[in-house]
Amino acid sequence: MDLIKNLTGKDPKGYEPVASRIINEPDVELFEELVSKDDYLFDFIKQNVAQRLAKACNKSNFKNLFKFLNIYSPYYDEFISSTLAQYADDDVVQKMLDILKNGTESEQTYAASFFSYIRNEDALMPLRERAYSENTDLATNCARALSKLEDIEAYNNALSKLKSKDSFEQYSAVKFLVAYQNPDALESIFKAMKNSPMSENIAAEIPFLCSLNSLLNTELNDEAILAFCYIINGLVELIPVSQVIDFEFYSMIDTMLKATPTGPIAVALLLAKEKFNLFVENEEYLFDEDKNTKNEVNDINILLSKMNINKYLSPLYEELYEDSDFIYFVMELVRDEEAIASLLSGENQTVILKAMTLLKSMGSLTPEYKATGLANITDENIKSVALAL
Repeated sequence: MDLIKNLTGKDPKGYEPVASRIINEPDVELFEELVSKDDYLFDFIKQNVAQRLAKACNKSNFKNLFKFLNIYSPYYDEFISSTLAQYADDDVVQKMLDILKNGTESEQTYAASFFSYIRNEDALMPLRERAYSENTDLATNCARALSKLEDIEAYNNALSKLKSKDSFEQYSAVKFLVAYQNPDALESIFKAMKNSPMSENIAAEIPFLCSLNSLLNTELNDEAILAFCYIINGLVELIPVSQVIDFEFYSMIDTMLKATPTGPIAVALLLAKEKFNLFVENEEYLFDEDKNTKNEVNDINILLSKMNINKYLSPLYEELYEDSDFIYFVMELVRDEEAIASLLSGENQTVILKAMTLLKSMGSLTPEYKATGLANITDENIKSVALAL
């Protein structure tokens, strides 16, 4: 008998006995087999299974869940931690506190989630200590629990880390703040995104804190559009294409298409048009994606195919100056020799190098252009790259 098939099926006569068996025996091996199939089951099926297992729990058998704590799954985390919290007494709270301090990473991850339901000041320090764990599930659960405990010290510490010169420490702070779920951190996160070498990674975290589309026509309008551009730029290489569904990019693009053209909107729409057309025209980009993702990409491409490109060219050029947050995207889109060459006389040496590189790829890097660019580069590392062009 395929017990997992019964557990994930539609017939209560099939799944109820299996759910009861897992909880009441408890059948650790069967739970472990279930978790091993996480990557192969649809999310809604895993949600159904979690509800069925939770329904099989009661005050008499809930402690059997301790047997499962060494088998971590983000899909059954909420059911396990919330059920333990629902029936917890002082002894259970103390046991979970001991697990948080001394358990395996899997056990600690469940324990951290438990303390997002149970307020306990003794959990503060161990939660703080694990909030930047390399285990992302553990780190996320700790940040969420600290948020529930209203730990302002941990929140302010993360804001300070955003200013770090260490890009990985900066990125870990972004992930903490997103898990902490305080939208007041948005402005600081956007600032970090603009100055980080991991801009695409940071941008891809922001929609989990706040919908980018909801920020349009607010004081963070341009920052939201910039994050959109970074995400578009990072699709496939750094960010799964399927995220365009979760990030509600169709709606955001539709909103921008209906708005009065501005420089940031022009950059975002033209960049998206180029990228989604590339996905549709080249099957290898979507080969491993599911039907929903392919349909969403196709729908976005159709939406963008209707835009009048000429309407956005003038606003696009408004962002062609070295201090624009959108300058690197604009340079890739414009491909205009004279416009690109005009940047060689600026002060931003990274922009100058980018301009020289683009001119080289266009076959337009004349000795005069190269000399102009080199004359304005003082950084030896950048100059060595420029000289090689």
